[in-house]
Amino acid sequence: MLNLVEALGIGLLIGAERERRMAHDTGRAPAGIRTFAISSLVGAVSVLAGGELLLVTATVGVFALAGLAYWRSKGEEVGLTTEIALVMTVLLGGLSIRRPELAAGVSVVVAILLAARAPLHTFVRSVMSEDELRDVLLLAAATLVVLPVVPDRPMGPYAALNPYTIWIVVILVMAIGAAGHVAIRLFGAQYGLPLTGLASGFISSTATIRDMADRAMKAPNLLLAAVAGASLSSIATIIQMALVLAAVSTATLRTLMVPLMTAGAVATLYGAIWTILALRQHPDGRLAGHQQRAFSVSTALIFSLALALILMAAAALQEWLGNTGIILAAALAGLVNTHAAAISVALLVASGKITAADAVLPILIGISTNSIVRMVLAHVGGGRDFAVRVVPGLILVVLAAWAGAHYIRM
Repeated sequence: MLNLVEALGIGLLIGAERERRMAHDTGRAPAGIRTFAISSLVGAVSVLAGGELLLVTATVGVFALAGLAYWRSKGEEVGLTTEIALVMTVLLGGLSIRRPELAAGVSVVVAILLAARAPLHTFVRSVMSEDELRDVLLLAAATLVVLPVVPDRPMGPYAALNPYTIWIVVILVMAIGAAGHVAIRLFGAQYGLPLTGLASGFISSTATIRDMADRAMKAPNLLLAAVAGASLSSIATIIQMALVLAAVSTATLRTLMVPLMTAGAVATLYGAIWTILALRQHPDGRLAGHQQRAFSVSTALIFSLALALILMAAAALQEWLGNTGIILAAALAGLVNTHAAAISVALLVASGKITAADAVLPILIGISTNSIVRMVLAHVGGGRDFAVRVVPGLILVVLAAWAGAHYIRM
């Protein structure tokens, strides 16, 4: 009886949404709340009376009736949504007998999709750009098409490369960059360069500082906002490092948790100060020409290549020089990308070649060398006024990370 009650509830839920849609749309819809409720009960009773075979027969019958209703209204500008929802309701009614929790959850999702017609259409047609749609498809292809066929075993010189793990990291880089882009689109541009810097930092903090320095040089009136964006990009770097370490080696993340927290706290405080000053100067936070791409595919691919080279170099140097070689490899990797250095070391921990405690020093050295590169870019690209405001924050973040590592040893 409870399963039948749930089937009735599923039909009433989806049917209520369709009935409301009938009140707003012109013309008569092929099915309302009663039809949906009965159709769900048809699915449930079919499973109880004759099992899956009778459910298939009932579904085919409802599908035929829905197709007939669509054919009769083909002269009007109508879609197939109601007809497809009606067939789905029959299947959910049958599912409620065997898997009631799953049926209830799916029915709620269906009702939400039906009710979100206007915002979904507006988002896809007016808000989402072609570049963003292309990026969504690329991310889906990288995750659902490429990842399943990538080999999951050690390969290459010194067995240092696992293509599956490297590709997962690439997907994470693209996904995190997309999340930062979505934040800009959701909250708009009123927060201007600070929000852009925070979101773009998930793609590349080094590139973000270079971009902010260029903006500050070309538009001195945006100096404070550009400094805020450059400073907040360090927060994104630390968050992204924590996320990718969690995906690669949780042991490394746990060991580095205190240094990352202290560095993140300092970066947040320093960035917040400049953000407040920037918003006071430019309260509208107007920003023209924000990026239309959700993430940088070239950045992710270059990152994967750099990661592979660093892994091989780290394995070779460890073979020749022991742990000293890993430190040298991380320092060199930090000149290119701090995450590549951290991930390459974390992968060595995950493979059992070094311990999590041994990973702290190489990763911190990689962070330090990368910060030096960012300091140079801030001075060269943004000039003295930009550099004297950004560089102290980078130095404080590095010192905070080293202080956290010292606390661990204590």
